[in-house]
Amino acid sequence: MTGRMGRAAAVCGALGLLWWATVRLVWAGVGCSDWDCLAPALGTLLVISLVMLAGTAFALERVDVRPGWRAAPVTAWAAVAFWAAGKTLPSWPSTAAHAVGAAAVFAASGAVAAFVTGPGPSLWWKVPTALALTGVPVGVLAAAWFGIGG
Repeated sequence: MTGRMGRAAAVCGALGLLWWATVRLVWAGVGCSDWDCLAPALGTLLVISLVMLAGTAFALERVDVRPGWRAAPVTAWAAVAFWAAGKTLPSWPSTAAHAVGAAAVFAASGAVAAFVTGPGPSLWWKVPTALALTGVPVGVLAAAWFGIGG
């Protein structure tokens, strides 16, 4: 199981770094400060993210983390959960720190997805992990709503 999680973390970490660099290029290319370009820019980012999700499924299959089509959406959801949790942390002015953070979030997400979708762990481990991933964004939103932590 640790080999499966390690392979998923390595692949997803590299894809996270690629996603971060692509998003940075898109935002730099758009370069407008008007609301009129927000919809096309966000649409482009959505397309990039969906292509990366499909690429994640393919890449996970290639490194023997099967089924990739099931692990990739779990990876995406875990990345959203970790991203939401990261919003409670202070912001970094360095773009290198953002790149490392994106790679780390994607790597952790891949490892969690490999664990949750793997054949080894029992439901006693998978269900609480899945519930925790679902609860993190809800908890962060609740903390923001009630002004906890900041």
